[in-house]
Amino acid sequence: MATKKDYYELLGVTKASTADEIKKAYRKLAMKYHPDKNQGDAVAEEKFKEVSEAYEVLSDPNKKAQYDRYGHDGLKSSFGPGGFDFNRDFTHASDLQDILSGLFGGGGGGSGVFDDFFGGGGSRRSSNGAQRGNDLRFDLEIDLEEAVFGSKREITLPIGDQCETCTGSGVTPGSKKETCKHCGGSGQITSGGGFFQMRQTCPVCRGEGSIIANPCSDCHGTGRIKKKKHLTLSIPKGVESGSRLRLSGKGESGIRGGTAGDLYVVLHIKEHSLFHREGNDLLCDISVSFALCALGGSIEIPTIDGKANLKIPAGSRTGKTFRLRGKGVSRLGGHGQGDLHIRIIPEVPAKLTSKQKKMLKELMETETNSNYPEKREFEKNKAAFYSKKAAILKEK
Repeated sequence: MATKKDYYELLGVTKASTADEIKKAYRKLAMKYHPDKNQGDAVAEEKFKEVSEAYEVLSDPNKKAQYDRYGHDGLKSSFGPGGFDFNRDFTHASDLQDILSGLFGGGGGGSGVFDDFFGGGGSRRSSNGAQRGNDLRFDLEIDLEEAVFGSKREITLPIGDQCETCTGSGVTPGSKKETCKHCGGSGQITSGGGFFQMRQTCPVCRGEGSIIANPCSDCHGTGRIKKKKHLTLSIPKGVESGSRLRLSGKGESGIRGGTAGDLYVVLHIKEHSLFHREGNDLLCDISVSFALCALGGSIEIPTIDGKANLKIPAGSRTGKTFRLRGKGVSRLGGHGQGDLHIRIIPEVPAKLTSKQKKMLKELMETETNSNYPEKREFEKNKAAFYSKKAAILKEK
């Protein structure tokens, strides 16, 4: 380990370099020393492995932190029973496919030099190889109560399941797939030569290397059939709109023995008739009589724990908000709880009786500006506006 070179020096960066700067440096050196550009050059191949190893560490925040603190020995002692494997393959196929696709004409299908150097691109499949099922997304609308208290929901959705007739092969029982004559079973077509050799997915078999001459009558050669699956979903308390629940192995089934994909359930919370949610806080507007706001008193309010009484001070104005700590939504994971904010909105009485009208009229006759500080402030601002307007017009 004492002879290993400093990773920052290998890439020509510093400890203060950003992730983008580190990747940019690796891009430049990987293009320079890539074995397909330097065929037969052992020095270039070794250099390529060195810069790839450096990028492996410096592009990972955890490994980079260990390296910055302890150097190569820190990596050796901090990654599992056998330490950090410095002899592993550091070629970074996924990064290089993005970095070098423009130079070598590869693209996203796993073609070009990546097939030769990395043993066939990421999407290449053999005719007998297992294929993992696709991940699926399901959007589910839930009530606020379900998000606050948690719940269980039964959902039914159509999912591609392995065909029982052909066991996912897509071939009629008793038949076999035939080798694709167009690509000779490789799944790819090679064109050009030398340095600019290009390899593309076979358009006939679509990279499978084989074709189905006698497709299964039930799944029509796809290896899957749509089935309705009934699933029980546990919704933890504290979820928000946009929360995503992962059900491992509940997505589309794999074929040829491949594992099933995952199901991601995205939650959307309906608007509520009482509460409005902001993060883990709940907001509730409550209509009260103007007499209660003026004289003060107590009202019953709803909370997630049940009924509660709230004392309204005399002279409370429109929009006055009261905060009840810990009466909001539990944080996802159970670490603390939000608050409940009660905002009072005085309501004008409707359908007054003759007696009530008389009492209100007597009140109006005894009222003065001192009873209405907000109205008094409004009149003051109104007078200032008219005064400034008159002064401006006079100067014109």
